[in-house]
Amino acid sequence: MRRAAVNRPTIALTAVAAASALLLGGCGTTENAGAADGEAAAITIVDDRGESVELTAPAEKIVALEWNTAENLVALGVMPVGVADIEGYGDWVQSETLDDTVTDVGMRGEPSVDAIAGLAPDLVLTTTDLPEPVIAQIEEFAPVLVVRGADASDPIGQMERNLERIATATGTEAEGEEILAGFDAKVAEGAAAIEAAGLAGAPFMMSDSWASGGQISIRPFAEGALLTAVTEELGLENAWTGEGDADYGLGSTDVEGLTAVGDVEFLYIANGETDAYQNELAGNAVWQSLPFVQSGNVHRLPDGIWMFGGPSSMNDYIDAVVATLAG
Repeated sequence: MRRAAVNRPTIALTAVAAASALLLGGCGTTENAGAADGEAAAITIVDDRGESVELTAPAEKIVALEWNTAENLVALGVMPVGVADIEGYGDWVQSETLDDTVTDVGMRGEPSVDAIAGLAPDLVLTTTDLPEPVIAQIEEFAPVLVVRGADASDPIGQMERNLERIATATGTEAEGEEILAGFDAKVAEGAAAIEAAGLAGAPFMMSDSWASGGQISIRPFAEGALLTAVTEELGLENAWTGEGDADYGLGSTDVEGLTAVGDVEFLYIANGETDAYQNELAGNAVWQSLPFVQSGNVHRLPDGIWMFGGPSSMNDYIDAVVATLAG
């Protein structure tokens, strides 16, 4: 079922509303009281740990340890000084590109604390996926804003809240509002195209896959996955009934498990030449017998769409789905 049209309040909050906003939303406030004309206001943001992150002014030198936080920064017009796994970001996140001034600070799950400290950041952005001991190390020399990587109970809402918090931290609330309004418009435009193509209510399945040691792992995007929620917003119906995890809404199956799915629009994302559906399963009898394979409804979407990204990646995803199914 599609969500109702969004009538979203502005990100920026007045000082009068600050206390109640912290209690109700936890996204952040800009404290103007006592700030001289032309002086940047202090900012307090309650992150997804429930911790208050205090900044004396909007952050400018920022290190992003997850790709979705880096993507959102660039979309807001703030180039990070450091990002974890820049090469991987370039492969998977093509909606918002990094420039050559950005320093690589190690892997996403195991960043180099020394490399981060060497950049003397005003703020470090990460998600709840980063281990707490690493966050504590970084907090010894820089404030850390932690957003939840995903929430299967409200995937689109969590994506939007993550952008809002980052916009508040960087003083780019107006840009954030424009990005979110653009996402809403893209959803409406995509839904109209799907309906015009006679595909409203058509069943779909979204997944990715990989091969390791001769075994094929298939990861269905179940209810609660961000891409599933966005596809449903376009008017399609998710045919995968298996459960996903509480954060990302991701499940697990093998090729035999796909026999439970009928003739659907089978959407998937791969990267480069790594494509288990086209490669390892090309001669697999079970795969070849599946209704959506036999009817030619297997659709690889373009590379570089980050499956767990922000509004920019989701806009690219919507464009890809519409072009693939209704183009």
